[in-house]
Amino acid sequence: MTEVHVLTPREVPLGGPRAMTVRRTLPHRDRSFIGAWCFVDHYGPDDVASTGGMDVPPHPHTGLQTVSWLFEGEVEHHDSGGVHAFVRPGEVNLMTSGHGIAHSEVSTSATSTLHGVQLWVVLPEADRDLEREFQHHAVPAVPLAEGVNGRVFIGTLGEHSSPIRTRTPLLGVEVTLDEGAVWTVPVDTAYEHGVLVDTGKVTFNGTALERGDLGIVDAGLTELTIEAIEGTRAVLLGGTPYEEAIVMWWNFIGRDHDEIVAFRDAWQARAERFGEVDGYAGRLRWLPAPELPGGRLRSRTRHGRH
Repeated sequence: MTEVHVLTPREVPLGGPRAMTVRRTLPHRDRSFIGAWCFVDHYGPDDVASTGGMDVPPHPHTGLQTVSWLFEGEVEHHDSGGVHAFVRPGEVNLMTSGHGIAHSEVSTSATSTLHGVQLWVVLPEADRDLEREFQHHAVPAVPLAEGVNGRVFIGTLGEHSSPIRTRTPLLGVEVTLDEGAVWTVPVDTAYEHGVLVDTGKVTFNGTALERGDLGIVDAGLTELTIEAIEGTRAVLLGGTPYEEAIVMWWNFIGRDHDEIVAFRDAWQARAERFGEVDGYAGRLRWLPAPELPGGRLRSRTRHGRH
């Protein structure tokens, strides 16, 4: 049985003067990707009355797609492509930054508990300068096995598919398992896979995972087995191995240090590359970039930094 590589989360603040705390497993010093999934933040359940919820002022992105998925709550989105939308449980929003985009994210007044994941997908070299785009899909809940239900929000699992378009083969599924349920699922052998535990406890191909853990297996397996020790909700991610080297810093993905410096300078200058965000009502009209670290930024490949 292929070894399961377990990444435990680290707590980090999520941007802005009212930064909320999230649990981050990707990127990690030992591993950069699951397929082209390059960023996994997991947050909540947060009592918005005590934490203040999410309030991220307009900020930039390049070279990636963001995937927003909520378990509880509601988040309002504005972007420089002119899109005004909401993130709600069971509905996936995918935003393509490509050449450059800016957006804001704010939990709404209707939200008492905020709980979800924020995921990034790196765009391959051939597609990294795409036009801005926003996709939305309400994902039906479907039975996957006895005691197992799911929502396929990206890609295809068995007979269930999502219409969301990505530039590399990917899989994203919310899975709920009753206590004691065992789910053995056939998968594409070309994909590597990861299981992020939201609530509960499972074994993933025989390896124990607890809340917040991300277990990863390499490509080559014909099936995966998840057994619920407790009632569990998890996110299954997958994709074909991403072989290109990238530099990822703050909200930018580029190919070398100098390119990241140019992205930062463009954002600080409020360049047209990122456009303007209308509709954000917070006090901070845009989120300044942090200072670059000393030395040159190093590139990342599948198995960490170089």
